[in-house]
Amino acid sequence: MPGDDVRFYPAERLREFSARAFEHLGVPPADAAQAADVLVASDLRGVDSHGVARLRPYLDLLAAGRINPRPNVRVVRDLPAAATVDGDNGLGLVVGPRANEVALDKAEAAGAAWVGVSNSNHFGMAGYYPLRALDRGLIGWAMTNSAPLVAPLWGAERVLGTNPIAVAFPAGEEPPVVIDFATSAAAYGKVEIAGRKGAPLPPGWGVDRDGNPATRPDQVIDGGALLPLGGTRDGGGHKGYGLAALVDILSGVLTGAGWGPFVPPFALRQGEPARAVGRGVGHAFGAARVDGFIDPSEFRRRVDDWVRTLRATRPAAGTPGVVIPGDPERLAEVERRVTGVPLLPAVVADLRDISARTGIPFD
Repeated sequence: MPGDDVRFYPAERLREFSARAFEHLGVPPADAAQAADVLVASDLRGVDSHGVARLRPYLDLLAAGRINPRPNVRVVRDLPAAATVDGDNGLGLVVGPRANEVALDKAEAAGAAWVGVSNSNHFGMAGYYPLRALDRGLIGWAMTNSAPLVAPLWGAERVLGTNPIAVAFPAGEEPPVVIDFATSAAAYGKVEIAGRKGAPLPPGWGVDRDGNPATRPDQVIDGGALLPLGGTRDGGGHKGYGLAALVDILSGVLTGAGWGPFVPPFALRQGEPARAVGRGVGHAFGAARVDGFIDPSEFRRRVDDWVRTLRATRPAAGTPGVVIPGDPERLAEVERRVTGVPLLPAVVADLRDISARTGIPFD
């Protein structure tokens, strides 16, 4: 994050401030600490769009009564290797970790498990959840649907969310392989940044309100939509569309949550869905024991071999060479645990405003 105006803050300081802000709005201390941990984990791993920069929307929704600060998170359907969790309209930053733990517990007992979640809210960085699986030596998987920002292939309106997928595989001597990506061509925040800079949009990022290729940020912002991963049909957009559909059906249709254009918004300024087809945002968590497939030590050795082979790939001209999924986030965390988390002036100003409103010290 370049720029002389960036300020660095210790992660623990941001974690404490965020937890106290959640407590200020009625979230119990343990849940507030959990929610803050998800946010700061994102900042440490360089996923700044899902860190403390998003604290304000969560607080706004809590203050408006749109999120339940003290949810009764419970399992409502239960099988040995599958379950559904009702989040009672709680913070996704609290509901998600609890449901993920259900999946991990079931996987340890049954070998593999899948847990769906309904009646939740935005759960933060998808990669947070499979990292918890790695702590137990498991393969982890997390998905969530989200408020509509993305047009289906050849569509001209927002129908699907950015619907991320995250999967993590343990390794041996090498770092784990952590795959975490949205199923849209670009993040909506990148469109907003381009708008502030007056920069054009790269081809394949979005369409205007009529479904024509968008070349300017305002065409997407003012009634247009993002495109699925791959952009156009020629660029593979049908594949990104398929992945987004997979996430939406597993996270929303299967669980009883909202889906498609009926997923609740993440910001007060966004309108409510036209109709209700389920309850809240939906998530899906999966986990598996390695020993159900192969000896764990052999698997780790094979993952190490896979990583080293890809790293040794001859680099394309003008590039630094092959990057293993999870490398950028892992390296960012190593650096930021020493230097602190860099925050842009707008984020610092937002946190200072929260401080002024709540009386919780920030600077």
